[in-house]
Amino acid sequence: MDAERDPSLDTLLLLDGETFVIDPAGHYWVKFEAIRCEVTATRPHGLRYSLTLHDRANKRIVGFDNAHAVKAGKGPGARKPAAFDHTHRLRTIRPYDYIDAASLLTDFWKIVDAVLDERGVKR
Repeated sequence: MDAERDPSLDTLLLLDGETFVIDPAGHYWVKFEAIRCEVTATRPHGLRYSLTLHDRANKRIVGFDNAHAVKAGKGPGARKPAAFDHTHRLRTIRPYDYIDAASLLTDFWKIVDAVLDERGVKR
């Protein structure tokens, strides 16, 4: 077995294309996209992903993805990260330190739970 293989990656890849309603009223849902891709400087883990939480107006309110570059910090001194991994929470975008698929899923659900709790959403 490859020592560098991420065993949790299989779980994430199985979620590709899945959408789950996560509240009884049907106002919030999560959507998963995850596919293998060529290993590059911007996607060193060989994975293209997007994990998102949407509200009833289909507005993305949480997202974890690696679709585009983001700056680390603000202003003219901000540096570009080596990878494209980042999070969206409402209008805030921050770099994300991708470790493995299990951590990505755990971190995503932590933020989703926090946002839903802030909104008083019962699950």
